[in-house]
Amino acid sequence: MLDVPVLIVGGGPVGLTASLLLSRFGIRSLLVERHAGTARVPKARGINARTMEMYRQLGLEADIRAAGLSAQSTGLIVWTESLAGREIERRVPGRALAKNLAMTPTTNCLCAQDDLEPVLRRHAEAEGLGDVRFATELTALRPDASGVSAAITDRASGATTEVRARWLIAADGAQSPTRRQLGIRMFGEEKVYDSVNILFRADLSPWVKDRPAALYFVEQPSLRGTFLTINARDRWGFLIHSLSHYGFGPSDFTPELCISLVRQAAGLPDLPVEVLGTSVWEASATVAERYRQGRVLLAGDAAHEMPPTGGFGMNTGVQDALNLCWKLTAVLRGEAGERLLDSYDAERRPLAELTTRTSLANALSMGRTARQSSAVLPRREFLNEQGLIFGMTYESDAVVPDGTPLVQPEDPVTEYLPNARPGARAPHVWLQRGAERVSTIELLGNRFVLLAGRDGAAWAEAARSLAGGPPVVAHVIGQELAEAEADWHDAYGVAAGGAVLVRPDGYVAWRSRGGAADPQATLRTVFDRLLARETVPA
Repeated sequence: MLDVPVLIVGGGPVGLTASLLLSRFGIRSLLVERHAGTARVPKARGINARTMEMYRQLGLEADIRAAGLSAQSTGLIVWTESLAGREIERRVPGRALAKNLAMTPTTNCLCAQDDLEPVLRRHAEAEGLGDVRFATELTALRPDASGVSAAITDRASGATTEVRARWLIAADGAQSPTRRQLGIRMFGEEKVYDSVNILFRADLSPWVKDRPAALYFVEQPSLRGTFLTINARDRWGFLIHSLSHYGFGPSDFTPELCISLVRQAAGLPDLPVEVLGTSVWEASATVAERYRQGRVLLAGDAAHEMPPTGGFGMNTGVQDALNLCWKLTAVLRGEAGERLLDSYDAERRPLAELTTRTSLANALSMGRTARQSSAVLPRREFLNEQGLIFGMTYESDAVVPDGTPLVQPEDPVTEYLPNARPGARAPHVWLQRGAERVSTIELLGNRFVLLAGRDGAAWAEAARSLAGGPPVVAHVIGQELAEAEADWHDAYGVAAGGAVLVRPDGYVAWRSRGGAADPQATLRTVFDRLLARETVPA
């Protein structure tokens, strides 16, 4: 019998990130993945800047960028009649505009999933506290009031092991057997369109080198598809949506047909093409009715399935893991009441619902679903979803309101208005530590952080000496860290004696504009409330 605090089912980016996070928090876990190894095809590719902030805080940014492509290799989005034919339009994605780049110390990264997963696996295994087992399948699950009993089977030997865990994270994909066993329903639009991904090898450099793009949308009367940049050299994907619209079925995609379609889309009838594989799949836009059932919590595609138009699926999933893992850690350590985990659903499910609707609207606007239209260019929100990436504000019991009104942009999908209202992502502000320039984002992550104003040393001292709760790192802005290019106090909405408490996931938990008569008592009350401790009245 194996006894672990957390059992993770699924070894994709979400499950591997959860394993890594729990290890960093000091929590043992067991991850099981039925496949023999990490992804063998590219699948998801785009890692947005908010996710890269998270991996930067974990120390993975350099390794992920080394495995992926440089921004110079993928800076554009191109629409064309064929790669060798007339170009319709090219754009710089809104996310890459200077005003949006200024909102973060990092940038997005294009790293195909089959290149990303080995990086995540290597780091997860290196941590030591996470037991990662591939070719191992969850074959029985019996949840109860105090945890889950499970059986896992080694697919090579057939040996079965009994496991007892206090909590289970189901990151086992869109068809999640765990979710299905629990009877948790998905709501939204299922099977919006069918698609095929053709992975192939060809030298397309003569037709792309002067216009490096992440996506090349091909618009022809008899074929609408997308070239996906994988390594920007000789490895590419070609994606066709709504196969039935063109009279194709899954069994039709022989190597010969795939080569013919790639050549047609490239406008190069003699192009040498080697087909490496095909994958036929259906896109849905659905979200689970709940993310928690007892001791089982859903994450990633098990909790939400969305069209890939905009690249939000994997990003939403790994950010689920961060939101969930710090809360699980606090509960397992006895620093928080179990009710804290209810805030996972309250915070992440509404965001997934909006993100799923946005992804579907992107796909519909381009006429690439079963609801075929003559549209070619997408709606203006496509790849310009800055508000969705950075600007969503959590409303839950894991946030202590400060009475200030919600910061509401005209378009919450495209506009991000940096602010430190409780529930918001703590904004990026450059600070100075001696000769080193440091972002507030680099001060955050994986622990509670208190940022105090220049006259807020009492807050910092109280946070550092607070007993009976999670450890808190405290910084006084204006002392060891100096303001650099912008006024941190204005950006965070506090006076010189004020303070802001930021959660381990980088979201503001609490804010006080000024000082307090008893900072330690105030912070103790704040932690009691946001960690759902039973000493606090409902």
